[in-house]
Amino acid sequence: MNSIPDNLSAEFSILKKYSNNIIKLFEEGATVPFIARYRKESTGGMSDMDLRAFFDRWQYLVELNKRKESILSLLANDTNVTDTVRQKIQSATSKNELEDLYAPFKKARKTKADEAREQGLLPLACLIWSGERSDSVSAIEAWIRQNNIAISAESALDGVIEILSDAISNDSEVLKKGRTELLKNGRLVSRVLRGKKEIGEKFRDYFDYQEDINKVPAHRLLALFRGKKEAILKLSMALKSGGFYPENLMFPHLNQLLDDQQTETHRLTSVQRRYLNIAWEKKLLTKLESDVLTQLKERAEEGAIQVFADNLQDLLMAAPAGAHRVLGVDPGFRNGVKLAVIDEQGNVLDHGVIYPHGPQNKTQEANARLLALINKYCITWVAIGNGTASRETESLLKALIAEQGLDCRAVVVSEAGASVYSASPIAIQEFPDLDVTIRGAVSIARRFQDPLAELVKIDPQAIGVGQYQHDVKASLLSKSLANVVEDCVNRVGVDINLASVSLLSYVSGLTNRLAQNIVEYRQKKGRIESRAELLKIKGVGDKCFEQCAGFLRILNGKEPLDQSGVHPESYPLVKKMAEQVSLKANDLLNNVQALQQLKQLAPSVAQAGDFTYSDILAELAKPGRDPRPEFRYASFDHSIQKLEDVQEGMTLEGVVTNVAAFGAFVDLGVHQDGLIHISQLANRFVKDPRELVRVGQVVNVTVIEVDIQRKRIALKANGL
Repeated sequence: MNSIPDNLSAEFSILKKYSNNIIKLFEEGATVPFIARYRKESTGGMSDMDLRAFFDRWQYLVELNKRKESILSLLANDTNVTDTVRQKIQSATSKNELEDLYAPFKKARKTKADEAREQGLLPLACLIWSGERSDSVSAIEAWIRQNNIAISAESALDGVIEILSDAISNDSEVLKKGRTELLKNGRLVSRVLRGKKEIGEKFRDYFDYQEDINKVPAHRLLALFRGKKEAILKLSMALKSGGFYPENLMFPHLNQLLDDQQTETHRLTSVQRRYLNIAWEKKLLTKLESDVLTQLKERAEEGAIQVFADNLQDLLMAAPAGAHRVLGVDPGFRNGVKLAVIDEQGNVLDHGVIYPHGPQNKTQEANARLLALINKYCITWVAIGNGTASRETESLLKALIAEQGLDCRAVVVSEAGASVYSASPIAIQEFPDLDVTIRGAVSIARRFQDPLAELVKIDPQAIGVGQYQHDVKASLLSKSLANVVEDCVNRVGVDINLASVSLLSYVSGLTNRLAQNIVEYRQKKGRIESRAELLKIKGVGDKCFEQCAGFLRILNGKEPLDQSGVHPESYPLVKKMAEQVSLKANDLLNNVQALQQLKQLAPSVAQAGDFTYSDILAELAKPGRDPRPEFRYASFDHSIQKLEDVQEGMTLEGVVTNVAAFGAFVDLGVHQDGLIHISQLANRFVKDPRELVRVGQVVNVTVIEVDIQRKRIALKANGL
């Protein structure tokens, strides 16, 4: 049996030394962002995504080994467990396989097969299975008389069927091959339950549906499972060939099923095949259906979670507008339009509410208030939430800007999750004296400045970039999304003197408590002037410092290298590199000529590994560089205000709000997203929509169909 490092090195196609290194780093408490960024020599340059997969697989194998030990301990004194079975348990490569092997020996409630064995029918079952005795009524009656068992031939045959079906349906090889066969050559069948057509109208596409199991996409599987959960649909399986399971696969090993002394491996006899068919109908199909449906649900959940994670990453890594004076606008009709002015650092300078729309229609008063705020605070951008009354508010502001010749621009941004944030403990702590509605406007303004810094304060599940999120395991979804946020935060880096507790808590090595300690230290002492100063903060020890320091940026501090992604452990290395070109370490920052000289020198000159040397050069060239793209915004067509205004053939600009396996949703500014189906993304085959579009991307589209009754807009992408 291979060791865990052996298995992992084979599965991830890496040298065993890297596998051992990575496991050791994880065991020492290193985080994925830290390992991916600062321990490339130890991993061979493995990416953060691969390290996440490696970690999950390592954990799985550790749990598998623990379960093996537990099962072997439970079976230690069971005389029915052969050495062959123990060896199979030791060699099991999955939890499913392991539980299949353990299943026949579990202490469970008495079955009909157990009762038949107690009646003494096991020898008869063995004889019939081996072909030494016929299963005719006369042959069974003769055996009963001979063995003095008080039971009818019919009951005896029923008992034999129970024994054989139980043995076959608990055979690990049969179960393994059966699952493989269904997954490869099975069809998933869905039927509407009697009397459920009316209340299950939304599932009508699946009332009479079947599809090859290996072709059903994740989003369709989740829709089917939702229909099953709501007692609208019944799901079942069938083999594509239409024949019984034993007609598709042979099991020579079943010759030893009831007698371990037999060693024949010829094909099953017609009698054995008949009982295999009976077992299939009686127990196996039901058991395998349940197992495979569970596997399919897990596969679908993984797919849905991955889509959510990919979209969340795109949203978090969206281009920041940067340090501008921003007027955040949370639109509304009856309850008014909420306003919040923030400065370049996100501090609230002013706030209020205006009522330019119906039923109040105080347009003149609203314009005066807007004009006063824009002029007083030198606003350069107005960020308008894309919810109710968004287009009306955008039109009002753009008209005001044009009429008054104001030096600012208005842009519509996603407000998904802003209402969740505004009532959250984080928002209450940040703005205890602000009304909940004003906090939403602040969030809209801040996410325009820096989406990542603001969105980390909101539960990722409330941001609205996933599908079927309520149909997947909440714990798996939360874990996956937390990993995405952590990776994004550490990829960008964090200004320690501006970051909120929420943002700091995602930095490698920092907990929420440590993040709170940093903010409290900052509030009490003032600016943090160097990374070294972190060690003065309560709870930040050497290990914590190692994990977090490289991801924390200090601008205009005592140590110029603190503004870069160079880890403090490499500062002596940078000094040596500088000496090679007769400079001080600080003089290497943004020094193209000197860095070009160093690039020509071998890493060994500075006694550094290739990965570390290259990364340091890149950081010195652009200290604290932001990996996010340049800011762009969509210009909505002002003649298009509502769904009824959208006409087939129109060419419009919009923003991608969500990407699913079947296409991308686009905000056109009419409160109803349009859909670019995957077949309309390009004039070629597209396997994954994310090859061409990402959340937050500005796209040009053509309207190909409008269904006002069903509130659907079909789009075609232009020029992707």
